[in-house]
Amino acid sequence: MKDRPEILMTPGPTPVPHFVLEAQAAPLVYHRGPGYGKLLSEVVEGVRWILSTKADVIVYSSSGTGAMEGAVANVVSPGDQVLVVSVGYFGERFKTICERFGAEVTFLDYEWGQVAKAEDVASQLDANPAISAVFVQHSETSTGVVNDVEPIAREVKSRGKLMVLDAISSAGAVDIQMDAWGIDVCLGGSQKALGASPGVAFIAVSEPGWEAHRRSLAPRFYWDWTAYKDSFDKDDPESPWTPAVSVIAGLAASIRVAREEGREAILARHVLLSLAVKSGVQALGLDLMGEDPERAVVVTTVRTPEGLTDAQIVGLLRSKHGIVVAPGQGPLKGQVFRIGHLGWFEPLDIIRFFGALEMVLADLGYTVKFGAAVAAAEEILRQG
Repeated sequence: MKDRPEILMTPGPTPVPHFVLEAQAAPLVYHRGPGYGKLLSEVVEGVRWILSTKADVIVYSSSGTGAMEGAVANVVSPGDQVLVVSVGYFGERFKTICERFGAEVTFLDYEWGQVAKAEDVASQLDANPAISAVFVQHSETSTGVVNDVEPIAREVKSRGKLMVLDAISSAGAVDIQMDAWGIDVCLGGSQKALGASPGVAFIAVSEPGWEAHRRSLAPRFYWDWTAYKDSFDKDDPESPWTPAVSVIAGLAASIRVAREEGREAILARHVLLSLAVKSGVQALGLDLMGEDPERAVVVTTVRTPEGLTDAQIVGLLRSKHGIVVAPGQGPLKGQVFRIGHLGWFEPLDIIRFFGALEMVLADLGYTVKFGAAVAAAEEILRQG
């Protein structure tokens, strides 16, 4: 049992499939040559496909937070007024990063579990016409909330403001139409729905995004978009600094398989897994958290039963069954646990999870009808 790999059902990192591991284990290609250029070009074209965009793509060797900082560092100047729309932990992180770069932040903060409203964004922009950019999460993994981005972007663009979207956990799981919706800067990461290892983040940049970059006076070096664009536009595309070659190779393999599966099939698969998880949770008499849980196809957030804590449930699932889910964060700590179902999951992983969860809840004194969650999830999955 101790040697068996844990099953990750967290908001990220997500399970890494064999074809990604095999690509990452291949001999290194030199990052100043055509072999690497081919890999990088494949990732860039794949990201454009995932985000439905023709925009330039910057590929960082970093976590998703690196992409968040890179976005701020390239479009904000000290003293700029910006709007940060927050529905959880990572909205708060955007606020912190903007403040560190000297921006004056208007903070549209929702109670955790609520979704952002386009009309609220419009009101803030009308009340503060000096705001130059809006920062918002698509999928907020601290709560499971998936914001309806299209109408928010419509309000932002109709007022001539820059729209920056954190799609780190939604890219590859939720539909994104970057060009059609008017997203100017869109962030993603390797370790979420795309199923590669942590270590690569990417940013797609529209022409208005480049205009903001050219105006920005923020200090930057590693994150400077111009350095990445100049390196990529060579005859043999490169990264300006030494990249995470193996992770980029794995990400290229993941994108290759995703393109074979097709966009509609991928999105449908994520919806199916989400419905199966939510059905199983409700069959146990547990409550889902969030204002619009049906949209939450990335992470399902579950309220802990009365008398139990997230640490008890998460700890016993991991120690006894080798299944890893996430506890609550911030104000939700102790009150919820979070089940990730993004990326390369097998349907039977969901069935195994519910078998383990039923036993864990029973061990902790919660009344369980054994098989109820498993049966409910199976009923959904057999429809897929």
